[in-house]
Amino acid sequence: MSYLNDALKQFGVDAKTVAGGSGHINETYVLDTKPRTILQRVNPTVFKNPDYVMQNIEAVTAYLRERIVEEGGDPLRETLNVVPTVNGEPYYRAPDGSIYRMYYFIEGAKTYDRADTPALFAASAHGFGKFQRMLADFPADTLHEVIEKFHDTGDRLRQFREALEKNASGRADSVRPEIEFVLSRADYVTRVTDALADGSIPVRVTHNDTKLNNVMLDETTNEAICVIDLDTVMPGSMLYDFGDALRFGASTGSEDETDLSKIEFDLTYFEAFTKAFLEEVGHSITPKERELLPFSAILMTLECGMRFLADHLNGDVYFRIHRENHNLDRARTQFKLVADMEKKMDQMTAIVAKY
Repeated sequence: MSYLNDALKQFGVDAKTVAGGSGHINETYVLDTKPRTILQRVNPTVFKNPDYVMQNIEAVTAYLRERIVEEGGDPLRETLNVVPTVNGEPYYRAPDGSIYRMYYFIEGAKTYDRADTPALFAASAHGFGKFQRMLADFPADTLHEVIEKFHDTGDRLRQFREALEKNASGRADSVRPEIEFVLSRADYVTRVTDALADGSIPVRVTHNDTKLNNVMLDETTNEAICVIDLDTVMPGSMLYDFGDALRFGASTGSEDETDLSKIEFDLTYFEAFTKAFLEEVGHSITPKERELLPFSAILMTLECGMRFLADHLNGDVYFRIHRENHNLDRARTQFKLVADMEKKMDQMTAIVAKY
């Protein structure tokens, strides 16, 4: 049952003004209010505790507004702004447990699903780098972990081993090379979590979904304006955000490409992103974080591939598939990228040192 009309009343909006559609996880509606607003239903299946999601968003955006004002920016444009209900609450909880929230619409901006030039990819790096710099002093340990162990790659390996042992799909014998690819890199998986645990790298606010389309760019200049989709903001490492952005953005092919000859890690895109990111984070990055930047791209790509392969072994129960062996194809593209990054590690390290 939809509680959309109830939610609109909670925000004092006439249902006739609704326009728009749905996203992949949360239902999203553009409202013809003045100024325009966005209404979203947070999916309670994906986010088990949507209250935590909203508490994190409120805390981070309030802090960002203060920093943006200090730097002479526009807090109504450069971060998300939650619109309260008519009762002054930050969101409406419907009887089914889902959360409805409202943001002010950011005018004169757009997003892209894929960067067709290094400059466009660099624009997203400016957005995510600035996000990191502005939140460098935020007490990240006060945020909720909205998805438990989301980037705990050691735990992801544990889950992979469980999937391999159970072999629910009966497919293990047909994917031995891919299984060996993962197991032979088991020493990778705890490098970042160990560094977080021993304090050699700091716990920071992390976005955890650093795709190009989560940065709004100015329609005229293509400069980064605002980082959006803050549902997975939680404590973690800057390296997660850097590495995952490159996993997706610097690949020469699609995530489920079946012709692996088309899959390479593009150093031109890596350099464009790295230069822009480091320009933004400035002195807020530590030497150890800087040292691990190239490795983080390998780690996040291996983690993603491991998850795809585990789901293939489990019988495709988590990721939606559209063809036979779809998750296996996805895993293979990630492993091809990992292998290519390993070959290019010296070049990647030199690029980081250059900037």
